[in-house]
Amino acid sequence: MKTLDQFNFAGKRAVVRVDFNVPLDADLRITDDTRIRMATPTIKKILADGGSVVLLSHMGRPKGGPDKKNSLRNILVRLEQEYGTKVKFADDVIGAEAAQLAAGLQPGEILLLDNLRFHPEEEKGDAAFAEKLSKLGDVYVNDAFGAAHRRHASTAVMAQYFTPETRVAGLLMQSELENAKRVLENAERPFTAIMGGAKISDKIELIEQLLDKVDYLIIGGGMSYTFSVAEGGSIGSSLLEADKIDLATSLIEKAKAKGVQLVLPGDSIIANKFANDADIDVAANHHIPDGWMGLDIGPDAREQFAAIIRQSKTILWNGPMGVFEMRNFSVGTEFVARAIAEATTNGAFSLIGGGDSAAAVTQMGFADQVSYISTGGGALLEYMEGKELPGVAALEGR
Repeated sequence: MKTLDQFNFAGKRAVVRVDFNVPLDADLRITDDTRIRMATPTIKKILADGGSVVLLSHMGRPKGGPDKKNSLRNILVRLEQEYGTKVKFADDVIGAEAAQLAAGLQPGEILLLDNLRFHPEEEKGDAAFAEKLSKLGDVYVNDAFGAAHRRHASTAVMAQYFTPETRVAGLLMQSELENAKRVLENAERPFTAIMGGAKISDKIELIEQLLDKVDYLIIGGGMSYTFSVAEGGSIGSSLLEADKIDLATSLIEKAKAKGVQLVLPGDSIIANKFANDADIDVAANHHIPDGWMGLDIGPDAREQFAAIIRQSKTILWNGPMGVFEMRNFSVGTEFVARAIAEATTNGAFSLIGGGDSAAAVTQMGFADQVSYISTGGGALLEYMEGKELPGVAALEGR
């Protein structure tokens, strides 16, 4: 795979697939610009070489064509602030305006095209659409790791219309892959993985892969209650995947057979309704009363998890420990984030796996105290599950 530092962009027009699918509030203002900032080194390198840039991205899940909410015009001012220069904009991606503006770019100039997903051909991976996109530049740069698990026109198919020498991985793509490989292939021990979130079904393949690699597997969040039932516990009205009880039993047995310490929370913060203003109590995970639900790990579980994390040398975290969006049920997630930050300060390597985990670490003020925060939730999960990512395979000519 050709990387950005192996290519001189002087006099070249680079078509750069980025992931600018940033969250917007009701007034269409950006609430988290992480994805924009993470792509900046790639864009600035191209410009510094004397190249020009055509930016391609998707936003949201538009249906039936263009709409104001999902237009990339909403981020244009933020991009101009980020790059310190005027950014041109085209309302289309394969129309005459886009082609004309791209062809007229001078070294140091940037053009942003509107949402790729306004065209159904993008998500279908349509070859004709991909070929038209490829005409916009001389070099293809993919820096959208967060979309690398999608076989879409811009993330995988259009690469075939460039020679191997002009298919390049952006700095973010390169960094994401290097950090994931470090955890999967060169982990210093003890290696601890922390899995949270709502459902086992979302993490089955990852958990099974990790059982061959980790020393400790910590399970928190809503998914932990299915494990509690598998061990014979009573969980009240907590989240339960009844059809995954046998799977949870199987994973417990596999962990024992492989010598992995599978660590489940001993207690929970419980509530009598799913709301921040609910009545709150603490209960053992196997003895949650009827009419109550577990919404966060309890004080004993926090201390147990934190102790394991602090003595770890490699840490992978994917998924919160509770309903961290509600302040009363965010303490467990914050405990884990703080413990990871402390371990990292003491020399551990910590990889935070996209999505809610990345949001929690950032919101709670620990973003600069961990080793790496992935921008690709689904893409990172699939990569760690051992699946081929179409966006990566395309850069490698496969």
